[in-house]
Amino acid sequence: MARIFITGSSDGLGSIVAQRLVARGHSVVLHARSAQRADDATKACPGAETVVTGDLSSITDTKKLADDVNKLGFFDCVIHNAGLFRQPYSETADGIPPLAAVNTLAPYILTCLINRPKRLVFVSSDMHQSGDGSLEDILWRQRGEKEYDPIKAYRASKVHNVMFAKAFARRWPDVQSNSLDPGWLPTKMGGAAASGDTEAAVATYVMLAEGEEKDAQRSGIYYNPGPREGRPQAVTDDETAQERLLQICADFTGVQLPA
Repeated sequence: MARIFITGSSDGLGSIVAQRLVARGHSVVLHARSAQRADDATKACPGAETVVTGDLSSITDTKKLADDVNKLGFFDCVIHNAGLFRQPYSETADGIPPLAAVNTLAPYILTCLINRPKRLVFVSSDMHQSGDGSLEDILWRQRGEKEYDPIKAYRASKVHNVMFAKAFARRWPDVQSNSLDPGWLPTKMGGAAASGDTEAAVATYVMLAEGEEKDAQRSGIYYNPGPREGRPQAVTDDETAQERLLQICADFTGVQLPA
């Protein structure tokens, strides 16, 4: 039995994956951004071990969430599932769009601060293929509201998720760190018109969470639904770019990458 923590698991695909893992005999800790959402998460997945709360758009809340997770003990796998899409421009208390905070900074902070698991899973998207991998102004602090484009912001953040998986795979050889594209699914995020295969997506999550299959024991791999190994955007393999992304996140959040 594995012990697994899943961010953004109060509803949608995160909740579906949690339910499947519980049904397969694993211990799952859920995450929700508020007490109300935590109640929703528990009702959707009553077999879960517990639920922790924290608003991932807040750097302070995300740091506290990591501390709360650590108080629960060791996890075999952490799945960075939470994400925002088509989020209109606003600014968090930290002065950045919520999408940049949730999709880019939160996975970085949690990975650095949660006690190192055996496996890390970063949820990306095939939309990263057309994302900006330049790493220029990734938090939209210079461009601001006037130039903000939620689709461009989302695509770029999904580039970052693949880069995180590869960077941690390289830095931490004792951890299987991978990323996945769940596909375009008929969830609240994807919409009713989505044509993706939910079962194929769930199978990819489960494989990487359990870590038993041969493919799950690899590291730094990007998976399409199925699971099938995919070919991510070339910039994600650039180690210099990976290090730059980590440093940008460290500088802004004050969270340094563990040795």
